[in-house]
Order: sequence, then C-alpha cells, then structure tokens
Amino acid sequence: MTRPAPTSSATLSTGPSIHFKGSFTFSTGPLFEDVSLRLGGGEWNCLLGPSGVGKSTILRLILGLQTDGHFDGEITADDGAALTNRVSYMAQSDLLLPWLNVLENTCLGARLRGQTPDTERAHSLLHRVGLGAHLDKRPASLSGGMRQRAALARTLVEDRDIVLLDEPFSALDAGTRADMQELAAKALWGKTVLLVTHDPAEAARLAHQIILLSSGGATTWPTPASPPIRDIHAPDTISCQAALLDHLRAGTAITNQTPQEGAR
Repeated sequence: MTRPAPTSSATLSTGPSIHFKGSFTFSTGPLFEDVSLRLGGGEWNCLLGPSGVGKSTILRLILGLQTDGHFDGEITADDGAALTNRVSYMAQSDLLLPWLNVLENTCLGARLRGQTPDTERAHSLLHRVGLGAHLDKRPASLSGGMRQRAALARTLVEDRDIVLLDEPFSALDAGTRADMQELAAKALWGKTVLLVTHDPAEAARLAHQIILLSSGGATTWPTPASPPIRDIHAPDTISCQAALLDHLRAGTAITNQTPQEGAR
C-alpha cells in the first residue's frame, strides 16, 4: 500500500524534524535520563514503552505545557523556528467541553484564538469520522468512541505542521480503529506526527520510525520496508508486529515499576 495522498484541503508543506534531548526529574527521583529523540519531519513517529516511563510527559514538554517535575534539556526544530503555535495535541482524555455541541467543540481552537473557524473543513472531517449525524449533540449523549472521534476531528481541523497524539484510537473498536488510522494518515500527510501508543500492530502499520522509551533512554526499532500506511495482512507488517510485541512483553518484567505521579 502506498503512502496516502493528501486531501485537497491539506497543507502540502512538510513539517520540521524535531530534536528532543534531556532528562526529567520529579522531587522523588528521575523519570527518564539522557533521552535523545529525533522525530522525522513529515513522518509518523510512534513512541512505545511501559506505563509510567514518561511518554505523555514528552508530549507535554514538546507542547510547552506545565509539568510537575523539572526538565533539563532542549527541544528544537530543524528549521530554527519556535514550536509555539505550530503544534496540535490530542490528549488521552477527549477534553470535550460539556456545554458545547460536537461542531462547536471541533471548532473550539479557532474561537479561543479569536479567529473565524473553518466550518466547511470541520463539517467534512466530522462526516469522515462518522459523526455527521451528531453535530448538534452534546458530549454527554455520545459514547466513549464517538467522543474520541470528535476529539480527533478537533485535532485534525487545526491543520498544524506538528501533531502530537496520545493514544488517539484507544477507545475505538477494531474496525473503527483501522478506519480512523487511515483517515488520520491521509489528513496528516506531510505533517510531523508523534503518536504515543501501546499497540504494536498500530506502530507496525503507521510508523516511519518506531521509538522505544525506557527509564534509561530511547532506542529505535526497525520498521517494515514497505511505506506506511501498511497492509495489515502483509508479511513484513505481521513480522514487525509480532517481534515488537515479544520485545515489549519481555521488557515488562525487567522495567515493571510503580509509576511516578503524573507520569505515563
């Protein structure tokens, strides 16, 4: 399967490579030390590792959000420009505002910035994630999977060069998950994506680069030779998925520990 072509409304420019280097410490001790990452520009970078090792913390640091600990390091883009206002973020929680309907939640970013929302793009994305018949509904009337799809549409409508996704498909059934992976791959063509996932199959299918994070640092895992998004039935996809799962299962017994407060 070839790399998906961009949609007509997608930005054709390629997102920058991002360099992350440093250590993060809580008052009770280190979360990770001497982690060095290079996120490929215009590529999907999948970050895996045991719970509590700091995957979500890395996303928050790149985004510039406040954390409970201390980061000693630097985060830079290879084009020399600041990351501020260039990043969109989808958290593990959908973070939908309960007093707004689906369409209003999807357009929230533009309204908070005092801009006119691109309602045509929002409508299109909501229809593509299967929520076209639910635009006027409030979050309380949606299932968990529907809420997560609304949050995905809100992230995609931002059309930023850098996109951070924290387990964006975790609440979806298997069929819908595969559909949303394909939609996101097409909508984010050319963007620099960092996807946190616990699913080896997801990483094997989507990643240009697979990164394994532990308390001692980060390493890369070989990806299949075929380009993403990959055929789930292809032998190289299945082989990568199986080997990665075996590695993660073996590592759990070694790295299993009580997670630091606030770490993921």
